Amino acid sequence: MKFLSIMGNSFGCSASGERLVSAARDGDLQEAKALLECNPRLARYSTFGVRNSPLHYSAAQGHHEIVSLLIESGVDINLRNYRGQTALMQACQHGHWEVVLILLLYKANIHRSDYLNGGTALHLAALNGHTRCVRLLLADYIPSISDCWNILAKRSNNSESISEFDESALHEVINRPADGGITALHMAALNGHLETVQLLLDLGASVSEVTVEDGTTIDLIGAGSTALHYAACGGNQQCCQMLIARGASLIAENANGWTPLMVARSWHRNQLEEMLSTQPEHQPQVCPSPYISLPLMSIIKIARECGWRNEESLLTCQDTCVVCLERACTVAAEGCGHEFCTWCALYLCSTFCTSNAAQGFPGSVTCPLCRHGIVSFAKLPGTKPMMKAIGRTSLSLAFCTCSGEEPEPTSMITPLCKPDFGCTRISPLSSSFRSLSCQKFPSMKFNARGCMGTPDTTPSLVPSTIDRNLGKHLVRCSRSRLGRSTSNNYTERRRSWLSAINQYTTIGTGS
Repeated sequence: MKFLSIMGNSFGCSASGERLVSAARDGDLQEAKALLECNPRLARYSTFGVRNSPLHYSAAQGHHEIVSLLIESGVDINLRNYRGQTALMQACQHGHWEVVLILLLYKANIHRSDYLNGGTALHLAALNGHTRCVRLLLADYIPSISDCWNILAKRSNNSESISEFDESALHEVINRPADGGITALHMAALNGHLETVQLLLDLGASVSEVTVEDGTTIDLIGAGSTALHYAACGGNQQCCQMLIARGASLIAENANGWTPLMVARSWHRNQLEEMLSTQPEHQPQVCPSPYISLPLMSIIKIARECGWRNEESLLTCQDTCVVCLERACTVAAEGCGHEFCTWCALYLCSTFCTSNAAQGFPGSVTCPLCRHGIVSFAKLPGTKPMMKAIGRTSLSLAFCTCSGEEPEPTSMITPLCKPDFGCTRISPLSSSFRSLSCQKFPSMKFNARGCMGTPDTTPSLVPSTIDRNLGKHLVRCSRSRLGRSTSNNYTERRRSWLSAINQYTTIGTGS
């Protein structure tokens, strides 16, 4: 019976987990809420074989509301599947920037690499040309200062006085190689994603990084190739122009002795021969990428500290955001002073694309009200830090505690007094906790038609040919054993059992 009860619990968990997976994949928010309300531990469920969790499915499909729900239910945000990919990698691979933003607000790890080719979320975003995802992944490394683009372009030396700008850390992240030494710039150049190539170059990607021969990947171009070799293989003329303008060498040879021009000829990229044959006389003027978005670091810090959805309960002011007309204002743009809610400011910094703001620095975001260039955001005086909530998975109990089983002990759960017989489903505890003694709850009742039998039926140990009155007498004796307190006299209970046994023997002999 114990084995069957355990199997029943596992089957029930699997069925509910598959329902949650379907809801996460299809974007059914109400179904996901209902399942997680019944058992928050379903957020930890993973499918058999590929080990994809509901968080992986919702992130891959772009259902950011379900992603938030699963994270608030206590799921591990950096959970891996069988390939070693996290939900952040899935979202970057498919270009769902809203999911990437929410995962980064919950501090998802951007440095995790998969098991197959060592690629990170940045590699996957660059491979598929998802420029917004690339910028969001690097939000914690690009400070919200007016001179940031000039510092990255080596036109200013003020980075030493900026404590929050670690240029070496940014250089390490953006030029991190996957298996074979392939960087994010190599992948974007090979597939011809011009906007991604331009953003990576503006943020410090090196044009001199080369691939290596490690025996794990098949390199048809050859080890020792630069990003220009890969752009020549891809055949995108604009990517080659961008790389050459940023200092890529036309005479660099890889391990096969091939220059970018030879790579273009071997792949029949005839339109690149003139461009890759001669070095240009003067470097063309390079404009900053429209995706730099300098205010991102400041607004993400505010969102992590004060939240971005339930602002009304955190503020004393009642000013409504002029963009969404739903949430209270929590941040103000430095410079013009216009106020917005945190989510609208996040949306503005993540989606706005322009080369130059009307009255701002390169990379600033234009204010939708006055066209002033926004470089950073500041909290309003009434904005308070958000209180961290306890994960709901720590408040959940086991599915079903049958006889011989006890709930798993956790730090947030007080052990309950387990009955001797029967099977009862225990609901999750409420948010208020009290020290409990080993006694039955006043509201706890046993189902008379459950495991203990009904008053109209005799226990299975009593033969059907015996008098019904004797059966009722035995039932009363057995229930008295469970119902009486420990202060009853043991001799009286023993005498009642002996009389019942003697009567049973007499009837059996007479029959």
